Amino acid sequence: MCEISLLPSSVLWSCNSCASSSHIILERCSEGIATMILILLLIYCTSLGTAFEMKSIFCSISDSCYCDYKPDIKGFEWDLYKNLYGQHVAQDIVSEAVVNFLQDENPDRPLVLSFHGASGTGKSLVSSMIGRHIYGTAMGSPYIHQFIPTLHFPSADRVQQYRSDLKRWVEGNLTACARSIFIFDEMEKMPPGVIDVLEQHLGPFHVLFQTNYHKAIYIFISTVGQEVINRVALESRQAGRDREDILPKELEDSVADAVYNNKNSGFYHSRVITEKLITRFVPFLPLLRRHVERCAQRELCQRGECQRADLASAVGGAMTYTPNDSQYFSSTGCKLVSAKVNFFL
Repeated sequence: MCEISLLPSSVLWSCNSCASSSHIILERCSEGIATMILILLLIYCTSLGTAFEMKSIFCSISDSCYCDYKPDIKGFEWDLYKNLYGQHVAQDIVSEAVVNFLQDENPDRPLVLSFHGASGTGKSLVSSMIGRHIYGTAMGSPYIHQFIPTLHFPSADRVQQYRSDLKRWVEGNLTACARSIFIFDEMEKMPPGVIDVLEQHLGPFHVLFQTNYHKAIYIFISTVGQEVINRVALESRQAGRDREDILPKELEDSVADAVYNNKNSGFYHSRVITEKLITRFVPFLPLLRRHVERCAQRELCQRGECQRADLASAVGGAMTYTPNDSQYFSSTGCKLVSAKVNFFL
């Protein structure tokens, strides 16, 4: 509930000429009620002929996520294409999906992205970019929620309890903020059946009183499907095709099938997949040595050592590559770059 009280001596907000008359305190309003109050305030103060920035005044008295929600679309696209290496397929899919969703003030369904690929290829990096360019912080916002199966859902024999807990957590956070972001990491460790409790929340058909579930973003991160992705990347290279010629349509359906049929996947035989509730499956390709060296160069620049191209090359040379006979792809992507930079420095 939203508790509203009128305090004549409060100094929480003022409408210039009415500054000494009446004032409002808002405590934990749901987004719907908070928005309604904002509109009423705008009508009231406009009728007095008072000119001011309504949002700043509203946000000085409310903790609504409306106040922190500041999507920076241009900044997101710049960050995505500048700082994610070797992932043209993921860049194009994510850019299109996120930008279209953020530009739609009243989406008819939430944005549901499923990231797949080997460790160190940029899946967590992209999820942090999305959070940072919507709420100004990667994981520090109270409206960005991360779930880790080994921490939150560690036991396969407690699926029913986890389903109940997850439904309550998600609905509670959506009631507080319809623009919430939910990140489910390590989906390969999620007990099958848990995530299906969100089926109604992920589609176009679930709106409850005071809460529009269509404005949320869900991101699932998993290594399941990497075999399919790596095989396509390897066959493409062996055929002499440019890496950038790999198209999303070559991977998305195959990844979806691999995820659905993998017993180690949190989406094993999941209705979330059969009901087509995933907006896009996003494949992350295995990284080449040149991509690893770019990661090393970025790490060095962050430490004030941009000029040390020799160290970036040394880090690239210190990684292990697969397959054994050709040594094309980094077996750990950029995951160990920071530790290698520490070693060479």
